[in-house]
Amino acid sequence: MPDLSRSFELPGLTVRLDHLGYHLEREKAPPDTPHLFIYFLTISNESDRTVTLLARKWVLTFEDGSRQVFEGDKIVGETPTLAPLEQFTYNSFHLVGTNAEAEGAFFGLDRSGQRVHTKIPRFELIIPPTHEAH
Repeated sequence: MPDLSRSFELPGLTVRLDHLGYHLEREKAPPDTPHLFIYFLTISNESDRTVTLLARKWVLTFEDGSRQVFEGDKIVGETPTLAPLEQFTYNSFHLVGTNAEAEGAFFGLDRSGQRVHTKIPRFELIIPPTHEAH
């Protein structure tokens, strides 16, 4: 798994949170993480390099200060190649038991084989008051 220390943040390669939705799915979600947040992201390549995205890393920080890190190859099963001015849009989800903040990074290679990354901006996963545990 690539890490930030072995890649550089490519200027012009950016991530935007397009939409964040909340859905309570008690029947299918684990009892300790019943709160489902669906996010829609767009990765834009405004750089002068073609980039292939190969991996992702998510860090969830919870109210009590604890963290969960999720790393993996591909982005929703794909390794998108973005030429300059191209975008890749996708949606996925996080399951949580308490309020949290999500952030992370996408990692890839440019055409010359140089390791690059772009950061996923932090966003909050706030459970609506009507759905908090009693």
